[in-house]
Amino acid sequence: MFALLSDDLRFYFEIGGFVMPPLVVATFVLWFAIGYRFAALRRGSVRSVRQLLYRNAKRVRHQPRGLIERAVLRGLEIVRENPPDLRRWLDDAFAEYETSTRRFHKLILTIVAAAPLMGLLGTVAGMIETFDSLADMSLFSQSGGIAGGISQALFTTQMGLAVAIPGLIVGGLLDRKALQLRTELAQVKDLLCAEHIGATALHAGSNGSASAGPTTGGHHPEAPAP
Repeated sequence: MFALLSDDLRFYFEIGGFVMPPLVVATFVLWFAIGYRFAALRRGSVRSVRQLLYRNAKRVRHQPRGLIERAVLRGLEIVRENPPDLRRWLDDAFAEYETSTRRFHKLILTIVAAAPLMGLLGTVAGMIETFDSLADMSLFSQSGGIAGGISQALFTTQMGLAVAIPGLIVGGLLDRKALQLRTELAQVKDLLCAEHIGATALHAGSNGSASAGPTTGGHHPEAPAP
């Protein structure tokens, strides 16, 4: 199998000219980046953000299976620490998750944009070889002659498009998923801050009523009767 793959690569390098090595390398890098993003953008549970918060707040522990579940667990840990500025702490903690949704985004866009241009460069080189062969009237030469030039021109164009089109489609789908995950991360922070503010207000209200209760009616319960 390795020998067959090696023969195929040698054939592509011979027929595509000097453009083929960078195109093949770009293909491997592109699909590595796509595979990394696909693994990093796993959401985890299919439950909504509110359901995940409610379930994990009741300390139903389980191994997180995706980015949103890890963010929910991390957010609840920060809430339990009761920091003075909860929003800022959540922003700092969630920055890592938001960065992971953008990782390799620009690399994929760059390869998708550059692959057709590299194919076009191979096309130009193939056409130059074709016209040189026509000028020399050499149908067959060491570099391939007219047939070799036309073959290189068409093959490199095809290879550039074959790299760019799947990368464009899959990269677009991953970008849409990354945007959805960033929106859900923002929802996690909003819900945690809202519930923390509500719990703080309720606690402050209960303390205020407890302190004001004994003085109701202007008489302290332990004060001596007049």
